[in-house]
Amino acid sequence: MAKISLLDLTKAAGHDRSVGLIESVVTAAPELGRIPGRVIAGTSFKTLDRNALPATGFTNANEGIAAGKSGFAVKSVECFIFRGAVNADKAIADAWDGGRGAYQALEAVGVARSAGIELGKQIWYGTAEDSKGFPGAQALVTAAQTYDATGSTANTGSSVYGLKLGPQYVQLIYGGNQTLALAPFREQSVFDGNGGQYAAYVSELTSWVGLQAVHPNAIGRIKNLTAQTGKTLTDAIIANWLATFPVGFAPDVLFMSRRSRLQLQLSRSVVINGDGKAGTVGSQMGLTAPIPTEAFGIPIEVTDNILDTEAIA
Repeated sequence: MAKISLLDLTKAAGHDRSVGLIESVVTAAPELGRIPGRVIAGTSFKTLDRNALPATGFTNANEGIAAGKSGFAVKSVECFIFRGAVNADKAIADAWDGGRGAYQALEAVGVARSAGIELGKQIWYGTAEDSKGFPGAQALVTAAQTYDATGSTANTGSSVYGLKLGPQYVQLIYGGNQTLALAPFREQSVFDGNGGQYAAYVSELTSWVGLQAVHPNAIGRIKNLTAQTGKTLTDAIIANWLATFPVGFAPDVLFMSRRSRLQLQLSRSVVINGDGKAGTVGSQMGLTAPIPTEAFGIPIEVTDNILDTEAIA
């Protein structure tokens, strides 16, 4: 288990408070800020999916219509145990610049950030990211809502996901009547793995987390986006993909990598030929489009948790 070292303590003692903490872990988790959550009492639930409707239509006088009924399928949503832990040598924590409370607050933020990043990766890659966690969008999306950009360079693929958010579509599920909860720090004797024992401040983050996406139109995906010519993200690709969604089921948000957003930006840029002077040929002048914030009215959310090194699917 990683511990706070004397070197860490020395670094902290000499830092400039006016600068504060420099966060070098740049990966963020916008997924948790955008995807709604629901807390449930247990760790799983079942929901009904109406997948067929009774027949209706016009008839002649004195003519009936065949009786029918709705069709239903039962689908389950399951939560999985999600953990994090902090274990700090009491002697080191008590000597931390600002006191042990400052150290504990620092570690609490660190655990929360780590949890967000791990959950963000799990949302997209599911059991390919962590086999002990919930299935992700890559496995849950249907073939009908998947558009192939046809990139072919191995291990350079990326994806764009469109999510329809809400209680009947995509939401995170937190079991056990709580979301992500870090227990109060407490003093406890711990073992160092070599038979030694020392006093430490310990805390644990424990939660049950799942991803609900049982509706077939809740998730869409553009796959196999690469840096190859003609295989990058463009508005034309997004338009063709959106045309596969039934009316009323367009995504509420588009998640993509920074590379995909750049590709979309460059596809919107224009080149003007000529310098505007009569009788001269002139040179090309490029006009770079603004950083995209939406596509066809759907907001764009950029995340580093969607990779540009996916296998070609």
